[in-house]
Amino acid sequence: MSKKLVGNRLLQILIVLFGISFLTFGLTYLSPGDPAEIMLTACGNVPTPELLEKTRAELGLDKPFLMQYGNWLKGVLTGNMGQSYSMKVPVVEKLSSCFWPTLKLALASLVITVLVSVPLGILSAVRRNKWPDYLVRGLTFLGVSVPNFWIGLILLSIFGVRLRWVSVSGGSTDFKAMILPAVTLAIAMSAKYTRQVRHAVLEELNQEYVTGARMRGIKERDILWKHVLPNATLPLVTLLGLSLGSLLGGTAVVEIIYNWPGLGSMAVKAISCRDYPLVQGYVLWIALLYMGINLIVDLSYNHLDPRLKEER
Repeated sequence: MSKKLVGNRLLQILIVLFGISFLTFGLTYLSPGDPAEIMLTACGNVPTPELLEKTRAELGLDKPFLMQYGNWLKGVLTGNMGQSYSMKVPVVEKLSSCFWPTLKLALASLVITVLVSVPLGILSAVRRNKWPDYLVRGLTFLGVSVPNFWIGLILLSIFGVRLRWVSVSGGSTDFKAMILPAVTLAIAMSAKYTRQVRHAVLEELNQEYVTGARMRGIKERDILWKHVLPNATLPLVTLLGLSLGSLLGGTAVVEIIYNWPGLGSMAVKAISCRDYPLVQGYVLWIALLYMGINLIVDLSYNHLDPRLKEER
């Protein structure tokens, strides 16, 4: 990807971020509830009319919408997203503290997904229309169909309540506490990835270069590992990028089930408390992560498939 294209992509990201920030701020501005009253109630104060008026002036809520948005945007550009109404901490600090547990969980679930889906997808493609293929396809059908919250509750019931291998209360971010939520997320993703790997490998196996390699007497194993798999990695990289962006956004249901202190559970609490600065910062944070990861994935295409570099 040339420098010009990278510059265009970065400009697009800035425009999209501006639009998302304006839309998010506008929706929170129009949403019901008084942020000053919510903040005072969370602090244990009685929201009298005089105290409400004073708090609104301190928060800048007595100013017109565009002025409020301009002040907030100016703070964002300098790294200040405001202060959480309910938690009384800077939004940036709260997002950073919740980001690392979510990142750990996301990477762990992606590693499990790749380790499971790639071998199963290859096996299903190589043994097409045979019993291993039917077995793998049946398992992936179940994995896609069963919702995450049901899997999470079943695993928590077995390993937390009956076997007592993990704590039911959660709240920890150590390796032992991370296993069950990571497996819960990986089950559905592994099913989807296995199907994609199978489809990609089958497409490559039907290409003319594979037929030519077989006619030259190259071993089937060498064809698979040296030629087919490298060419089948491109759709897998795309899926990995999308999944990572989704996971970093916080998988709220799984995080709530296991009481995992990540971005997803934080966002649910912020929405329920009408903590508008935290909600605005969260949406902007996730948008930036999504677009940044997509840009990295696009840049990686040139190294995985040189033909794309020539086309661009």
